Amino acid sequence: MGQVTLLLSAIGQGQHEALGQLYELLYPELRRLAHSRIRRSGDITLLDTTSLVHESYLRFEKSGALALADRAQFMAYAARVMRSVVVDAVRHRQAERRGGDAVHVELDESHALDAVNAHAIDAHANEVMRVHESLEALAAVDARLVQVVEMRYFAGMTVPEIAAVLGLAERTVARDWEKARLFLHACLR
Repeated sequence: MGQVTLLLSAIGQGQHEALGQLYELLYPELRRLAHSRIRRSGDITLLDTTSLVHESYLRFEKSGALALADRAQFMAYAARVMRSVVVDAVRHRQAERRGGDAVHVELDESHALDAVNAHAIDAHANEVMRVHESLEALAAVDARLVQVVEMRYFAGMTVPEIAAVLGLAERTVARDWEKARLFLHACLR
């Protein structure tokens, strides 16, 4: 057994210190995953790579014992957790923009550029929420397709890696990826 597998086994048995060791061991990979996630989300979350990795750690810690068998399953789950963190950050930001604890200020011409930038950020935030809602709709049709999307798109895993994690043939994963892409494309039109 590799070190990651041993740590995952320890986490599954409730040894909380093993999570810290696992995160330390996989920190460079988790940062790459978070950076990819942040790059896709843009400035709408107000998160940076480090914040996303640390917030995902806190969510892992809160969830308690996890039953993950290997590195690929852990990274797939990490991608799902990071997606959840980003969606929650977007929801929070949108709630703030709709007036939560807002101070009302009279606008003048100096605020025009801020308004243009805010509009662009709002458009991107809406896109993130539309993708999230589309994935929820896809989950109602076929939860495995969502897993494939999360692993492929959000975690950057290859078709062979996904096939190994899900215990499927590579051709099945490739077909699932294509079905999911078509479904999401139709939802996002």
